Amino acid sequence: METARNQGSVANAPEGGWNALIDDVVGGRWVNPESGKRAVAPYESIVIAESLEGREAELVADLALGGSHTVVADHATWEAMGARVAGALEKLGPVKTILLDHPHADMATVAQLTEKLNGAEGVVAVGSGTINDLVKYVTGLDNRRYCIFGTAASMNGYTSTTASITLASGLKVSLPSHAPAGFFVDLGVAASAPTYLSAAGFADCLVRSVAQVDWWLSHRLFGTVYSNLPYVIQERDEIELNRRAEGIGSGDVAANGYLYRVLTLCGLGVSFTGMSNHGSMGEHQISHYIDCFAGAEHPGTLHGQQVGVGVLTMARLQRQFLENATPPVMKATRIDVGDMARRMGADIARQCYTEIQPKIFSDRAIGALNDKIADLWPVLREELKAFVIPVDEMTRLLTAAGGPTTARELGVPPHFYREAVIHCREMRNRYSFLDIAADAGILEDFVGGEV
Repeated sequence: METARNQGSVANAPEGGWNALIDDVVGGRWVNPESGKRAVAPYESIVIAESLEGREAELVADLALGGSHTVVADHATWEAMGARVAGALEKLGPVKTILLDHPHADMATVAQLTEKLNGAEGVVAVGSGTINDLVKYVTGLDNRRYCIFGTAASMNGYTSTTASITLASGLKVSLPSHAPAGFFVDLGVAASAPTYLSAAGFADCLVRSVAQVDWWLSHRLFGTVYSNLPYVIQERDEIELNRRAEGIGSGDVAANGYLYRVLTLCGLGVSFTGMSNHGSMGEHQISHYIDCFAGAEHPGTLHGQQVGVGVLTMARLQRQFLENATPPVMKATRIDVGDMARRMGADIARQCYTEIQPKIFSDRAIGALNDKIADLWPVLREELKAFVIPVDEMTRLLTAAGGPTTARELGVPPHFYREAVIHCREMRNRYSFLDIAADAGILEDFVGGEV
């Protein structure tokens, strides 16, 4: 494990400390400005601190998970914090450890972990993306309470109520699950994690701009559910985080503190709305396509790293439309089902084709949609521009944080990345500017510049 390269200062924490606002949400004291009612969050304890050393047992004991505890980690997270947590829990009673060897968040590993956790009382996860999704999903199957100590600010799923799992078919999906009873962050551990992990989490936070554009577009065109709440709760912290992008790349504690706050608040947004649209639209579809279909061409990059490159692609595509006062004009949707089967496999292609039926438009339907866009465009264009962080600024921020900004930097062959951008819209029924561009006949020309 690396040591924290820049310990930062508690003086850089937000007013009220690292748990400001979060404590009010968890305690049921925060009022939802949309409803005027107190928000209800499915968590018992969320603690973010510059150090948790010596507090591990107390934090877990307060949750009363059981008379014995099982710590789940992989070899990297065991070294980062797992051994320390397991040792601390011994004062509470028997401790069992499950060390997963290079685990994948897929159904095969879910089955293995379900068997290993059979009969376990208090389940304590120590890790980030894969460990988080696996333990969350497995414990969710029987609604068994658990907690997690985060080891890296690499994604925003710690506090969400969904788990990203790859099905037996090879399709990666977000499955309904449950929230941890407790979520605990030692910022010293987070700042000591390899930079690429924190940079991946930072990229997941940059999503806000392009995802909000896509989600509001969908809402205005089709009346799909939209909520401003997830953006309201993270707005101030997003500004502070972006100011500290260079600190992500240098292992600054305060920068990681704001990163964890934004990731946590984004996850709380899923709990409030019951959906992940506020932080997962076109840019995530690009990453999902890479994970599902790259095969031997997959470079082993993290979801967040891929999302960061997807964010910049989506920002360029959105800019192309939003800089134009003339509304887009589309033709009937053309999906080559045979080509889908060739690229995805027959089973996944059938599943995806069924999923995207609501956004396949006939000649008549596309005519009505064109009329609606033409009517809305002068106002809609200005509404969408208000959400935008300029792509050049996002590129600067992501570079400062240490994240890749192009397919080549990711290690994804440009030809496959272009395929992902063109065809990822076929995977999911979330309408974005990818769908506008495809039906307008410009998407293939656009991706020629994505390298």
